[in-house]
Amino acid sequence: MLKVLLLRHARTQSNARKAYLGLTNEPISAEGAAFAAGLHYDSERKVYVSPMKRAVQTAEICLPNAERVIVPEFREMDFGVFEGRSAADMSGDTEFTAWTEQNCEPAPPGGSESWTEYRDMVCCKFDRLVTEHLSRGDNRIAIVAHGGTIMAIMSRYAQPEKPYYMWNPRHRSGYELLVDTASNGDWKLESWESLKTE
Repeated sequence: MLKVLLLRHARTQSNARKAYLGLTNEPISAEGAAFAAGLHYDSERKVYVSPMKRAVQTAEICLPNAERVIVPEFREMDFGVFEGRSAADMSGDTEFTAWTEQNCEPAPPGGSESWTEYRDMVCCKFDRLVTEHLSRGDNRIAIVAHGGTIMAIMSRYAQPEKPYYMWNPRHRSGYELLVDTASNGDWKLESWESLKTE
């Protein structure tokens, strides 16, 4: 059995104003850092981290003793021209309206990928990591990344099935998964639970 901790980074200033924050390399805010400082996951020996500054800082605070490995595939989605703008900022924007009417699934204007392409990238890497650690007999790993990363993983593997946006955790929150080797040699998600961070 392998326990996988999925942790969303602490809040940034853009997050506080509900702006789309994808590839902008913004640090966590002072408030976000103080909030994250109350959480520690010392039993994880290895943590896979998005290369974005906000994820790296959160991993340093919440998993200070774990070996950190940067994983480019666990970055946030590219929001293109919507980057740094909130839904309120874009009220009446025809490009934004068209994108949301398609459930935010196509690539945003100026963005590099659709939701499906992004989820496939994240889940391909996640699958390889889980398979590798199960084959070695490891029992715990952690991933510190983004709402998009976690929604991609949970919407692909978790039961009961839900729309991807319903898996979006609060900042510095997430899920703990329990996975095991399946009878066909692949792995299966045995169970999951929301992290208790309050």
